[in-house]
Amino acid sequence: MLLRLFRRHPREWGPLEWLAVVGIGALIAAAITIAVNVAQGPGRCGDDLRDIDGDCVGVTEEAFEADPGIESLIGAVADENARVKRDWEDPPSGPRIPYVRIALMMPFTADDHSAMTADMIRRGIAGALAAQRQANRFGGPHYQLLLAPDGRNLDQWEPVVDRLAELTKDTRAPLVGVTGIPSSTPETRKAIAALSKHSIPTVGPVITAANMNSPYFFKTSPNNDQFARALKLYLDGKPARHRGFLVWDNRSEDVYSQNLRSVFERHFGDAYDLTNHNSNFTGTSGTDKGIPQRFTDAVQKICNEKSDTVFFAGRDQDLPAFMERMAQEGSCGRTTTLRILKVGIGLEPTLTGDAPRRWLDEARATIVDASAVDPAWWTGKAKKALGRFLDRFEEIQKQHKLGNKPLDDGYAVMYHDAFTLLAGAVDRTFAEINEGGKKAPEALSIPTKDDVYNTLIIPSIAGDGCSSCLVGAGGTYGFEGPGKNDQWAVCKPVPVVEFPPSVRSGDPGAPGLYRTYRNGTKNACPS
Repeated sequence: MLLRLFRRHPREWGPLEWLAVVGIGALIAAAITIAVNVAQGPGRCGDDLRDIDGDCVGVTEEAFEADPGIESLIGAVADENARVKRDWEDPPSGPRIPYVRIALMMPFTADDHSAMTADMIRRGIAGALAAQRQANRFGGPHYQLLLAPDGRNLDQWEPVVDRLAELTKDTRAPLVGVTGIPSSTPETRKAIAALSKHSIPTVGPVITAANMNSPYFFKTSPNNDQFARALKLYLDGKPARHRGFLVWDNRSEDVYSQNLRSVFERHFGDAYDLTNHNSNFTGTSGTDKGIPQRFTDAVQKICNEKSDTVFFAGRDQDLPAFMERMAQEGSCGRTTTLRILKVGIGLEPTLTGDAPRRWLDEARATIVDASAVDPAWWTGKAKKALGRFLDRFEEIQKQHKLGNKPLDDGYAVMYHDAFTLLAGAVDRTFAEINEGGKKAPEALSIPTKDDVYNTLIIPSIAGDGCSSCLVGAGGTYGFEGPGKNDQWAVCKPVPVVEFPPSVRSGDPGAPGLYRTYRNGTKNACPS
């Protein structure tokens, strides 16, 4: 019949014949589409993620396309995730091992305006992977590290949070926590509020704006106020002539820089007369608002006023341009060294290379950084205390390109600690609810997000003792419980690091090592 249909003259076709032809055409087009999709595979974002404005967005345990420098690390996480699932569903040998999930919610792509650079992303993933591998070496539940990209500008968080909330309801392998949250921005604030609304315990490894708070949001890094207190301890011993100058980022949407400016003004405004000695610039982080990194006014005023102490309230990405502009102006006849005071997770390698060292020398200046880490920890005597972390990290460093000085910016260290905090809470919960894990695998109770949160809010520091404190790569520290300290870590070491290096924290003649003391007192932390 079909043959007779096509032999007939088109002018003789009726509605039924035309309908048949259209239907056949639609079937052929659908078949071609299916065949093409099968041949091409699931696409650059895989089955679980969506392509939104060129970024893969969503939640997945598998590999997907991201910036070339991090794809091998994403693949390594996916391989570990597959091994964890196999050890439960079809173990090659030994008993079945139950597992839970922790999500790494952060950008996996970057551009010139991103708050998180490609190097920060790479090192953050490496630190989280080191913690995942370490946690999976021991008894108790194992861990999948879900990858949860939320866009390079952190503005695609809504579908990610919705999916994470769904995964907490999985009774077989529930999502028990989230980490990654990288930058203090309005979008980040909305994301952590949404995660708290779903009662998902979340850990920020590198958040420092002191006003980034939410009931279920824990922070392993010091905040800007605590960094400033460490700098004050440093300046008390080296006050110079109190000729201060404040350089601040004028982007109103950058929560980090705005908070840091207010903290500097509160702690040092009177002593260094910052109200009358300051200048602003437009930073590179965020959407375009004109030409960024214009430092001419600031540098000329610093020279004219013979400033000896500059407070830099901006992101590390903008500091090299400031240093280079300072070098162009020279030492301005200064007879003493100019201190550029900053805060941050660590010393970005972009600040300590040959060119930045030369710029500082030409400007007769030095960087003074209140930091979450000190490079001396993995180059000196303290290296032994980091043993397990360094073992895992060095394995990863051999397998993947992590760039120059991959530990110095502190991202790998703090991302490791954030995952370890959640995994430690899971392990303690699992042991308690399963009587030490003596039950058969099928009969074991698996902790939920609520169980993990209830463990995290049990005070780990009380009196002069430290019970179940986090023994991390960034030090040994803990938390005080619900309603106290806005879930910021207490007793976290905050070293002050100079570049070029002179006296290290803890060395003879160095200022005392500040720790994020409880209630501002200096004797509240265990020794």
